[in-house]
Amino acid sequence: MSRFYDPDGERFGTPTFPFRCAPDGMATRRQLRAKALRPGGQPVAAQLMWRSRKTRGSVRTAFLYRLDLALPVRPMTPAKWAALARANTARRTCPICLRDAGYVIPASLGSCVPCAYPDEQRAA
Repeated sequence: MSRFYDPDGERFGTPTFPFRCAPDGMATRRQLRAKALRPGGQPVAAQLMWRSRKTRGSVRTAFLYRLDLALPVRPMTPAKWAALARANTARRTCPICLRDAGYVIPASLGSCVPCAYPDEQRAA
């Protein structure tokens, strides 16, 4: 048996299963979202644990929620759509020339490409 197999929660405090061994009727937040569901305030029912290959020696965890207690995702309201549109417009607007760049301005530049590299634009 795997060292992360603890269905009673004696070692880890909550029922724990190895990666890809979740019991039926449980899902992670991402899996819930893919099914247009959300946890809806329910407590964590169990967890998945596995050793990470990205960082040596670390253990990663994913919480599991019960599918029968999950609620549908709340629909976007017109106000939320408008706020999202304003946020995206702000990400595309150059703070120097105040024009819509047509793309999300990289944080590394802090402005649109013509404003970030004005000498190279004149030479071309």
